[in-house]
Amino acid sequence: MNSGFTFVEFPCFKSERFTLRKEEANDRYDIYELYSKEDVVKYMPFTPFTSVEDAINEMNWYQKIFKEQSGLRWMIEDSESKKVIGTCGFLNYEKIHNRIEIGYDLTPDFWGKGIMTEVVKCIMDFGFLTMKLNKIEAKVEPGNEASIRLMFKLGFHKEGVLRQHEFEKGKYIDLAIFSKLKSEY
Repeated sequence: MNSGFTFVEFPCFKSERFTLRKEEANDRYDIYELYSKEDVVKYMPFTPFTSVEDAINEMNWYQKIFKEQSGLRWMIEDSESKKVIGTCGFLNYEKIHNRIEIGYDLTPDFWGKGIMTEVVKCIMDFGFLTMKLNKIEAKVEPGNEASIRLMFKLGFHKEGVLRQHEFEKGKYIDLAIFSKLKSEY
């Protein structure tokens, strides 16, 4: 066991096509555009955003989880257009167990182009090598086939299904649990 990673400076990364960075005030418009799409929030615990204020509140939550040392959320900035096309990050950091949950989203215009594979590999590198995590988990709704394919492509293992685990959008939903261990990395 390690003593846990300490969130001091927000880490930024560059992949081949993207910059992963902290949110900035001007990102509120791209975040609003992203989360106002029904296709994007279909498997998320909230309804589409209806105002830029919703995006500001979301970005405030990113700052809160960083300050609380429970997570990090990166903006996925397209290096060519400088537009934020999605987000990815860690949540529910359990220092004592060296375990964290991963999450991600992407605007539909960029689906199917290998972006999440590229981006998630970056943050997995950070998780396993810098944060010294033992386990990265993901909770995926069983109907989210694209996310499930990504999990398997990245070498995650399906651990099982948490039946009617959360109440979202007026109904109970199942969540499939996927994980990758440091020893499998």
